[in-house]
Amino acid sequence: MSADRAVDVSVLLDCPPGTDAARLRASVRSALAQTLVGTEAVLTGDGVGETGLALVADHPRRVRLGAPRGTYVLPLAPGELLERNACRNLYAAARRTDADLVAGRWTRLTGTGTKERAPRWQADLYARSRVLDTVSEEPELLTRPALTAGYCVRRALIEGATTGLGRAVAARRIALVPNLITTHRAAPDPLGDLPAATAEHRRALDLIADPELRSRRTHAFVVDHVLPCARAFLGLDRTRRAQLAAQAAQLLDGLLDAAVLARLPALERVAARLLADGDAGGVHTAAYALERPGTVVTPLARGDGGRVHWSAGHTDAAYDVTELGHQHRAPRDLALLNRVTRCAREDGRLVVEGEVVVPLGLLDGERASVLTATLDFKVRDAGEKTVTVPVDDVRLQGEHGEHGGVIAWRVAVPLTRALRPRGIGDRVWDPRLRLGIDGELLLPLDLFAEQDTVPGQGAALPARPRLTRLTADTWQPYVTAKHHLAVCLLPRGRAARKTNALARYATHFRPAREIKQLWKKLRKKYQALHSQRVKIRVYRRVLCRLPVSRGTVVFESHMGKCYGDSPRAIHEELVARRRGAHVVWSYATSPDGFPKDAKLVRRWSWRYLWALGRAEWWVDNQGFPHALDKPKHTTYLQTWHGSAYKRMGFDEIRHKTQNAPQREQLARAVDRFDHFLVRSEHDVSTLAHAYRISGDRLMRVGYPRNDRLVEARKRDERTGRFPRPAPAAALGIPDHRTVVLYAPTFRGTPKKKKVQLALDVRQFAERLGDTHVLLVRAHYMEAATLPVTPPGTVIDVSAHHDVSELLCLADVLVTDYSSIMFDYALLDRPIVHFAPDLDAYAAERGSYFDLRARAGGPVVATQDELHRTLAGIKESDSDWQEARRAFAAEFGTYDDGGAARAVVDALFTRKARP
Repeated sequence: MSADRAVDVSVLLDCPPGTDAARLRASVRSALAQTLVGTEAVLTGDGVGETGLALVADHPRRVRLGAPRGTYVLPLAPGELLERNACRNLYAAARRTDADLVAGRWTRLTGTGTKERAPRWQADLYARSRVLDTVSEEPELLTRPALTAGYCVRRALIEGATTGLGRAVAARRIALVPNLITTHRAAPDPLGDLPAATAEHRRALDLIADPELRSRRTHAFVVDHVLPCARAFLGLDRTRRAQLAAQAAQLLDGLLDAAVLARLPALERVAARLLADGDAGGVHTAAYALERPGTVVTPLARGDGGRVHWSAGHTDAAYDVTELGHQHRAPRDLALLNRVTRCAREDGRLVVEGEVVVPLGLLDGERASVLTATLDFKVRDAGEKTVTVPVDDVRLQGEHGEHGGVIAWRVAVPLTRALRPRGIGDRVWDPRLRLGIDGELLLPLDLFAEQDTVPGQGAALPARPRLTRLTADTWQPYVTAKHHLAVCLLPRGRAARKTNALARYATHFRPAREIKQLWKKLRKKYQALHSQRVKIRVYRRVLCRLPVSRGTVVFESHMGKCYGDSPRAIHEELVARRRGAHVVWSYATSPDGFPKDAKLVRRWSWRYLWALGRAEWWVDNQGFPHALDKPKHTTYLQTWHGSAYKRMGFDEIRHKTQNAPQREQLARAVDRFDHFLVRSEHDVSTLAHAYRISGDRLMRVGYPRNDRLVEARKRDERTGRFPRPAPAAALGIPDHRTVVLYAPTFRGTPKKKKVQLALDVRQFAERLGDTHVLLVRAHYMEAATLPVTPPGTVIDVSAHHDVSELLCLADVLVTDYSSIMFDYALLDRPIVHFAPDLDAYAAERGSYFDLRARAGGPVVATQDELHRTLAGIKESDSDWQEARRAFAAEFGTYDDGGAARAVVDALFTRKARP
């Protein structure tokens, strides 16, 4: 860069004392490598040192000391790196928008390695380029540490404010870009970062006047900094915990008000409050509870109104843990904190002592309980082998009753004699305490231990493996990474060490390495032969051309996830009327619950492909894999899985925006259908139109799965609702309770992530639990985690195979806009639509009709409305009977109870329907 050339962007590196030389050089190199020619690196601070001076000498025209000269200044910390086009992208956006500040994305290291990750909140904040007139237009800039890196600012604003947020407040225009700017930010250090993060947070609060934004900023601060600090207490010794707790109490003084804490889940709220109070021991215990959700770590205490608190000494609102539901768990379902208090070697035995918390009167204070205990040693990752050692001493210690106490136990384990491992493949054993109270066994309890409790080699004992002491000769107790006590078999003696060294050499010298490589290649080849790509190729080239297996029907329901829906109804009708039918059912993961008299094949297995390639009929309600072509000799019956409220198929907005190959894939999949069931003319005008299904392929017979509902309605009219169907007894539902089935629609939740239900089931249990039972049926494509509630108030029935059985059981259906509403209307029982996001969903996904105008039941948007509606459903239902019957008649025209018979007559016995 020539001396008189204008500088567009100055990369400002502030070097505090002790700046690492290598990190400084890396940051400067990333600045010099920028594609924007007018870029300079400016070094300031007391930590520039000889490294900085050398960089200035090596690059006199592009690296300098002093004040920045660029039109815009980009702050960068030593060790952080700039993406190659960072300055070009920021400067271009600044010139285009005339913004004072331009910000983009940044990433930080996740640990000691090289992996990086961006905070989740950045995805929405920087999703697209946009311009803000004030920082308050985007609350995330105020409530998140977005402007701690990855931004440039007009040089005039550098001197006026010391933080990115302060500069954003002073800026007259802000531009946000989706580009990655800064990488290699330092990995989070919860304990070390807390002082700086707290100071930054206090400065941010000084700049934010809006109370709601201040609360959101503090909430984010607690989640991003306070809670990670509390979690880190698990790995600290007692002295260090005490020091940090005292420091944190000073730093957090006055920051965590009741409103902020109330927004946190119970355990997080307790951990944050304990840290703010400087309670080192309490934070350590709460950290264990955060790592092991569902574990009872304190005795707990009951307060006014049946509320449950953290302990007898912590009873204010911040310590209210009622929502955890521990008070509703049966003793056999309680996971209790089992803390090791002593571990030592005595007289050739391993002596372990511990204490188990006793919560909420687990033991009856009015009589003596019979306590028993054993210590079960289970080999890790090597089968189910377990060795049980009786516990010498188990007793109740301290006060008990309402506020509990502890169960103290002591065991002397003759490790040398009791544990006789092979010596190879079974070297690590995990002990768990099995506690019994009055003959009832509790869950196995891990042994929570601290490093200073286990004396290392001082607790080691001789070992006698079955493959001789040459494999290993010492039992060594230690604390695992999850803070539990375990014992490990080690070679400590000279003979064992030499044998292990020889074994290592034998398995790592060149011929052994070559054998391992060959084995890996063979396994890779084997896996490739069983890959989906190879299976599709073999299916298309070979299996589809095999002769047809006459009479073979392959059934599948919801992609193999269950045995239910219309395929089940057709299967039962077919088996009852046609003996000798060769029936095959596919399952996705487990064959449990599928018919024993059918051949069961796992989806995408070779047996599955063989069955599909030779079958005379395919029957399913969702769609066999799109990549599998239908053989010429096969007839495909698509029963479908529900009438449409939301737009489907080619009517969906997302399909209209897809490319041609994606649309062609859907078209090919639908073209396989030979017959498509419809239950009303609404299905013809929506589903058939959306999937381009011609009229000659439509079967106007209704849904076979609804035959059960039509029959149930007729039975209700003849004999009434009682006795209830068989599932009621299996679920333990008494006759006097009103059964409410909650079945929301599919929300498109990402895989491996639990769906967040719109209905607050805990609040439902509190308000209506005495008179109602809530059955929760998550969509088969999703999973939901339910909180613990009083027994018999909320039951998860998501795993139940056939939803029709649940519909017959339910007195009331609560749904949003799921297609289950069309089926349930056939029963002529109350329907309540709980749809807080109805307008947003209809606008985003699109709908075929106005639900509020044509619904067969009330449409409510809040929890209170829902509770009031359910409480008075008997009185108000008469107002909806006419609308509900019209709804059922319009959307279930062909559901007359004979759909399964009509299908079997038309396709499998070649009889026309009368």
